[in-house]
This record gives sequence, C-alpha cells and structure tokens, in this order.
Amino acid sequence: MAKRKNCPEEFKRDAVDLVYSSPDRTLTDIAHGLGIHLETLRKWIREDRTRAHAADGGRGADMTPDEKEELKRLRRENARLKEDNEILRKAAAYFARETTR
Repeated sequence: MAKRKNCPEEFKRDAVDLVYSSPDRTLTDIAHGLGIHLETLRKWIREDRTRAHAADGGRGADMTPDEKEELKRLRRENARLKEDNEILRKAAAYFARETTR
C-alpha cells in the first residue's frame, strides 16, 4: 500500500492553477510531473470547482468562461493575501511583545 502524503493547501492550489493554465498538457502528464497520483489531481480539481460553484451561489451560469477564471484567480489571490496579513499581524504582535521586555 502506498504511503499517503499530506500536501499543503498552497501546493494543491498551485497544481489546480497549473491544470487551468496548461490546456495543452494532459492531466496524466501534470500529475506525473508533480509526483502525485492522477486521481488525486482530479479530486483537487473537483474540489476547486465545487468551492467556486458554492462561492458564487451557483450563479456562475451568466458569466463568461473568462469572467469565471478571473473570479477564481481573484478569490485565490484574496485568500492568499488574507493569509499573508494574518502572518504579518502575528509577527508584529510577536515583535511588539519582544521589544517591551
């Protein structure tokens, strides 16, 4: 039995982004290049599509494919920026605490 890897969320997002940005490559090729199983990559893509569908409340039918991709990109960027802000907030609190000692 193969050992399960717990991949970071950022790796998963980057893998899905790679699939969307590489229409000329097969899923098999991308999965092999990333060192993951094909079905794992398919699962991540399904999860991303489900998240995107839930995030727009199922209203994506009236959007063009380019608008949908832009919205996905902006939402991912927003999530990353929120993570960065949280890290910076914690770092600032740590350094403020250290300078008062």
